[in-house]
Amino acid sequence: MIIQRASSFQRALFTSFEKKVGPRYFTAPALTSAQPSTYRDYESRDIFDWDNLGFKLIQTDYMFMTKSSQNGNFEKGKLNPYGNIELSPSAGVLNYGQIPPAGKGSLYIRPLLIGNGPILGIAPAPEYTFIVYACPVGNYLRNGTQPLTLYVEEEHHRASQGGAGGVKAITNYAPVIKAIQEAKEKGYSDVLYLDSVNKKYIEEVSAANIFLVKGKNISTPIASGTILEGVTRKSIIDIAHDLGYKVEERLIEADELFSADEVFCTGTALGVAPVGSITYKNKRINYKVSSDLISEQLNSRLVAIQKGIIEDKRGWIIEIK
Repeated sequence: MIIQRASSFQRALFTSFEKKVGPRYFTAPALTSAQPSTYRDYESRDIFDWDNLGFKLIQTDYMFMTKSSQNGNFEKGKLNPYGNIELSPSAGVLNYGQIPPAGKGSLYIRPLLIGNGPILGIAPAPEYTFIVYACPVGNYLRNGTQPLTLYVEEEHHRASQGGAGGVKAITNYAPVIKAIQEAKEKGYSDVLYLDSVNKKYIEEVSAANIFLVKGKNISTPIASGTILEGVTRKSIIDIAHDLGYKVEERLIEADELFSADEVFCTGTALGVAPVGSITYKNKRINYKVSSDLISEQLNSRLVAIQKGIIEDKRGWIIEIK
């Protein structure tokens, strides 16, 4: 069935070429009554200067387009003139806009860089577009300020050494979608991933970094190429140093989750969120949740700096005129 549909699509394209023969498509002489004019005859015709064609984009007249919903069923497609496609700035492929009353939400500012220049081969795009848009948002988590409930994923991996795990790109999020869906169906907030080599060191949550607290020591997985170095992660590390905590960026074995006093996550949209429990190897680990958590102290400090309540001594705040 797929082969038949592909053949029909190819036949439709060649039919369109036959109706719109022009010098930008064909190097062969114009058709005459003595020359074949069927699709099958075109298969052996010299329609391009093949020796000098190269692997580059040559615009043709039409392209096939159809759309699918999440159920995987595609609607009836059609041939459209070749051209640009319209996308929302918040389209999933590009990402993964009133200042609200205090404490009710945030103005989320989303920057994105896309390689939108036309290209067919594997190479840097010939043109890029940088977009910044704003969106009023509520809490990142549906349950508001409730502690996170995490599930340690042992089968699926978010990133591998030598890949793009340390870069803010869509390739970091596509691999985790299935794992997140499965975890949420079981009642968890999100997934905590292990390293893909040893399968015993924790790395990060789907869209957030993770920290473990033991006494006055705070530990977070070292960013060695598979972990995104989030700006909130860096800010919290700096604030923790300012408040006298010892912060280690190191390899953290998943077994250390059992002995941690406190666990929390950080992210641009998430902010600083305490973790209430983590399930690892079918064992649920519960953590204390109270107003005197170290994560609460760090978060309060960060928000106070953002609002100008506490002096910014690191040059984080930029005045926009």
